[in-house]
Amino acid sequence: MRQIVNTANGNYDVLEVQEAPDLHPGSDELIIEVEASGLNFADILARKGQYPDGPDKPCVMGYEVAGRVSSVGSTVDDSWVGKEVVAMCRFKGQAEQVCVKEQQIYEKPSRLSFAEAAAVPVNYITAWVLLNVMGSLHESESILIHNVGGGVGIAALDIAQHIGATTYGTASEHKHEFLKKRGLHHAIDYRNNDWFEVIMDLTGGRGVDLITDPLGGKEWKRSYKALRATGRLGMFGISSAHTGPKGGLKAYWDMLKTVIRMPLFHPLSLINSNRGVFGVNLGHLWHEQDKASSWIEDILEGVEEGWINPHVDTTFSFDEVAEAHRYIENRKNIGKVILVP
Repeated sequence: MRQIVNTANGNYDVLEVQEAPDLHPGSDELIIEVEASGLNFADILARKGQYPDGPDKPCVMGYEVAGRVSSVGSTVDDSWVGKEVVAMCRFKGQAEQVCVKEQQIYEKPSRLSFAEAAAVPVNYITAWVLLNVMGSLHESESILIHNVGGGVGIAALDIAQHIGATTYGTASEHKHEFLKKRGLHHAIDYRNNDWFEVIMDLTGGRGVDLITDPLGGKEWKRSYKALRATGRLGMFGISSAHTGPKGGLKAYWDMLKTVIRMPLFHPLSLINSNRGVFGVNLGHLWHEQDKASSWIEDILEGVEEGWINPHVDTTFSFDEVAEAHRYIENRKNIGKVILVP
């Protein structure tokens, strides 16, 4: 089989497509022949050496796949063989074959293509936890979705619309028309405007009830200030640490600067301001498999009901993985970028 290998920390040339032995299932495992694999911003940070949860190099990244089950272990129900499935994996998903446990796979909704199905797990579970589980967003409330044009952003928009909340979102201007057709109430061009001033103006100085923020650094402080009373800030990334494609010392320095600029939330200030902050890191939820299964079942039900609609911006072949990384780093994508063998 072929797989995408991160050979070292660095620029796009550290990404190589290499041959590896075909996989064979253990007694409680299944083998999936991969048709589509998700690419996430964490993969970009991992390539540069800025992702502390990433495996040691060389490694194969990838957290989500869609494909067909080709074989199962002796203790697994063999009715899975031949089924079209979507699965979460702890790395190694950017390969032609993936080995997973039975609790990591779900039948692919028939109305989704393989590429659309691979766009579901990471983005929609993250958004589900941010909005429903920890953010407790309600119909009468408002939400600011930073990077609303990205994969998690569009997932959050789907969920917020289903809840009935008023939606605000930051995105490059060229994405606004698409996002408004998608249902976003208020699009904010963060490149040419100060998003904080715009959101406070749009809300009459009150702020919003929930903010989802993957930016990190000083932006978390500004997002906290943009909350109204009883508002919640959901932090789930540090994309502001990314300032260029190269790894090495500069990447470490960029990350350090981002960490230094992060705010410290004191309990007394939280109490006195009636605001809350929380964080979401999907990579640290593998020990909560029962919860994750419940969330993704609700999400897949939303797919069947028609209110969850993953949007695939474009697909790249494995051989085009460097272009796929560059595409995301240049903020060109609206929705998900998918890798196909």
